Amino acid sequence: MAPPGSRSSKLKLGKLRVVRQQLLQRYEHQPFISCLAGLYGCQWRRYQRTRAQPGDCCCSKLECGSFILVILTFCLSLVFLYFWSQAQNDYNDFDWFNFGNLGFWFPWALVLLVIAAAFFTYITVLLLLAVCLLMEGQRLCLHWGHKIGVLLTLVFSAVATAVLSDLWSKEWQTLLLSFQVTAPYLHLGGVFLMSLISWPVAFHFFRLNMRVRRMAVLLLYGAVLCALYLVPLGMYSPCIKERNTLGPRPTLIGHRGAPMLAPENTYMSFEKVVEARGDGLETDVTISYDGVPFLMHDKDLRRTTNVEDVFPDRAKTPAAMFTWEELEMLNAGSWFFSQDPFGTASSLNPEQRSRAANQSVCTLKDFLDLAAQHGKLVIFDLYRPPRGHPYRDTWIFRTLEVIRNESSINSSQVLWLPPELRELVEEMDPDFQQTSGSMASVEELQENHIVKLNLHYTTMSEQLISKYASANISTNLYVVSEPWLYSLAWCAGAQSVTTNAVQTLTKLPRPFFLMTPEDYMLMWILTDIVSFILILSVFVFHWWRERGLALCYDGTQVLENGTYVQFRTEANDVWSISTANSHRQTENPYADVNVTVISQGKQFLQ
Repeated sequence: MAPPGSRSSKLKLGKLRVVRQQLLQRYEHQPFISCLAGLYGCQWRRYQRTRAQPGDCCCSKLECGSFILVILTFCLSLVFLYFWSQAQNDYNDFDWFNFGNLGFWFPWALVLLVIAAAFFTYITVLLLLAVCLLMEGQRLCLHWGHKIGVLLTLVFSAVATAVLSDLWSKEWQTLLLSFQVTAPYLHLGGVFLMSLISWPVAFHFFRLNMRVRRMAVLLLYGAVLCALYLVPLGMYSPCIKERNTLGPRPTLIGHRGAPMLAPENTYMSFEKVVEARGDGLETDVTISYDGVPFLMHDKDLRRTTNVEDVFPDRAKTPAAMFTWEELEMLNAGSWFFSQDPFGTASSLNPEQRSRAANQSVCTLKDFLDLAAQHGKLVIFDLYRPPRGHPYRDTWIFRTLEVIRNESSINSSQVLWLPPELRELVEEMDPDFQQTSGSMASVEELQENHIVKLNLHYTTMSEQLISKYASANISTNLYVVSEPWLYSLAWCAGAQSVTTNAVQTLTKLPRPFFLMTPEDYMLMWILTDIVSFILILSVFVFHWWRERGLALCYDGTQVLENGTYVQFRTEANDVWSISTANSHRQTENPYADVNVTVISQGKQFLQ
């Protein structure tokens, strides 16, 4: 046996000190691991949990299934949360849709968003806890309460996605449009996330015994990573364009006025558009029983007036079946504060609140005179009266009479949208700007003298807008209220948009996302290269660590079942440390403490 001071003895002592350091580090991690295991599986005490031995699976088949379910639930809840958060532009339409079906007002869209965010946060925390436990080499054991929570999250996300897809399928088109703005940032986030999880992936990759499992882990991780790296190849965005090719910002047309600042389709609402420097006014026109065109979007008066209080027996009667004298008796403003459709009623000062609460039904003549006074364009939907109405067959001529003879508006300010009797209307007043609400070939539109298209924003296409613009046909998109959607319309070349948020969009100095192809290419390549180097470094580090942590005895590596044995010593090795430390008792008074800690660590790891 080599003397205590020999070189081989010192070498062996140095190796065992490395073991002691690793044991101490593991011992010091116990409070952290206890917290993770307690939150994930309610295993707060050390004897309740076990470590995954090198080469073994990180959990039982049941717990492996639970972990896979957590991952799937995370993905589905993320998809739904992103989908619903990008649908904010149409929250108001969703709430009014439910009002029409249920008969009462409630902010369903916002509540659904809050619930989706809460479920997503919960499942994200569970996934992070699981990943941290795997990084510490702990076996997973999800508590049954969390399993119920995961199932609830999964069911909610699946059912909500299915129901909204059935009732509101057009929102998936909104989701696709959002990728044209958010895809570069989603790409960065995805690459960053894959770089982070490379640590636990590499940690378990080098500890697995079976080659099949190793290859499965590596292929799955590599496939997802390569897909993320190559995603930008299939990405398109009109906001990635050369410098100085961005067109003028789209003009703004107030949708039923400024419904975030005043009750919709009231005189005050249109005044707010003028104050916000909007370029046009949009409304809906119905004709009263005695022939007075007035502004009302719904078929009946329940949503935006107090008709249930004034005429309780006629609450569901079509709005066109009321005389103008009866309509003047109604309040068209108080509902704005009781329902607060956009959550903005509190922003009005006391004077504005008092005025808004006392708004009445507005006539088409007053609407046109306001537009004429301030030089604003007007566009409106014209509703044909129901059967039995005196003006059912002459509703267009009565409307033309108000425009041409009773109001002060110039005909060139009118974007004529109703498709009925278009040729006759054009013959009676050729100065109207003929506007169509449906896409058609350029030849057909020119034949009908269409100069403007009024299209839903989900049909937005830079190529389509450019094609129509080359034939001097401008495009108006409705209803665009979110800044990101307005930015996309701006980049796509739309000439105007109809919006609920004139006061917000007028302050937008430039599109949210605007980048040259060269800059985007540089960002994409640098992101992928940095990520690849980082991930490669993580795998190399774990490979080196697994080799370095294999204990050597007299220069020979000790193997068990083809896997390096880690943090394990024989009893005589520990006593060797004890003997070595006893010679240095005078130099290090804490040597006995170290030996005790090592012995405890040895027992714990075994």
